[in-house]
Amino acid sequence: MNDSLVAKWAGDMSFEAEINGHKIVVDANEETGGKNKGPRPKPLLMLALAGCTGMDVVSILAKMRVSIENFNVRIESELTEEHPKHYSNIHLIYEFKGENLPVEKLQKAIDLSLERYCGVYATLQKAVKTSYEIRIK
Repeated sequence: MNDSLVAKWAGDMSFEAEINGHKIVVDANEETGGKNKGPRPKPLLMLALAGCTGMDVVSILAKMRVSIENFNVRIESELTEEHPKHYSNIHLIYEFKGENLPVEKLQKAIDLSLERYCGVYATLQKAVKTSYEIRIK
């Protein structure tokens, strides 16, 4: 299976693409010549990671019959100071809310996502130091 897309220049510093029938615009901030018409590209990497592993975890927990009230994937990352600026560290925080959540099943779902299913994580972890933690509210 191959993926492809075309990022079409939309003037100034912005680009537009259609992904799965959804239009996405990326742009730079005003200080660097953009018009702030959309998010910057690097944070979209973090969104891709959060969405990928989050969907895995929700799916796996459903199969384990673990009921959660609320779930967030928070990502804290560090960018290098020198160019090309890139992420040097990514820390995932899995935030769960629910009654009597079985920590061992939460852990297993996360491990399965990160070690087996999440292709975004598999790609990023080869280039960036990664870590994670679980928080239960």
